[in-house]
Amino acid sequence: MRIHRHRQRKPKFETPVYRFNEQINVPEVRVIGPEGEPLGVMATEKAIATAQGFELDLVEVSPRAQPPVCKVLDYGQFKYQKEKEARKQKAQSHEVDLKGVRLSIRIGPGDFETRHLQAKKFLERGDKVKAEIVLRGREKAHQDLAREVMNKFMATLQQDFPLRVEQPIQYMAGRMTMIVARA
Repeated sequence: MRIHRHRQRKPKFETPVYRFNEQINVPEVRVIGPEGEPLGVMATEKAIATAQGFELDLVEVSPRAQPPVCKVLDYGQFKYQKEKEARKQKAQSHEVDLKGVRLSIRIGPGDFETRHLQAKKFLERGDKVKAEIVLRGREKAHQDLAREVMNKFMATLQQDFPLRVEQPIQYMAGRMTMIVARA
C-alpha cells in the first residue's frame, strides 16, 4: 500500500487584521480624517458617527497607541491595498536554501569546473552551498587529500566573490563537509 505524504502547505501571505466600525472596543480613539487631517481624540461612538457622516468606515490603524489611532477611510479599498502590499513583499522575498555539491578525491579538472559553476550559480541566487566529499574504503586513510580538494574548491569560489564560512571543513562518519555562503 502506498503511503501519501502531503507537503506542509505554507500560508500564501499574511495580512494583519484591522478592526473597523463596531469591532473597535475601546472607549476613546484618536481620529484622522479622510484627507489625513487630525480630528482629535473622541469617544468611539462619536468617531463612528463622524465616519458614517463621510459615508466611510472607521478603521483602527494603530491599536497599540494610547489612545488607539483610527482613520476614516473605505475599508474594502484599504484591505485590498494591504493584501496587494503583502503579495508584492512575498514575491520579492527569497527563501535561502542549502544546495549540495558533491566532490571526490579523484575529481578531474572538467568535473571540478562543472561543480564550481554549479556552486557559483547557487551563491549568485543567494543560497548557501554545502560541499561534500564521501570517502570510501582506503580513501578514509587519506583525509589530507580530501581537505586539499575542499580548500582548492573554496579558493576557486573566493575568486568569484567573498565568502563566509558557515561551517568549517569537518570530517564525520566517512564524509567531509563544509558550508559556505556569500559574505
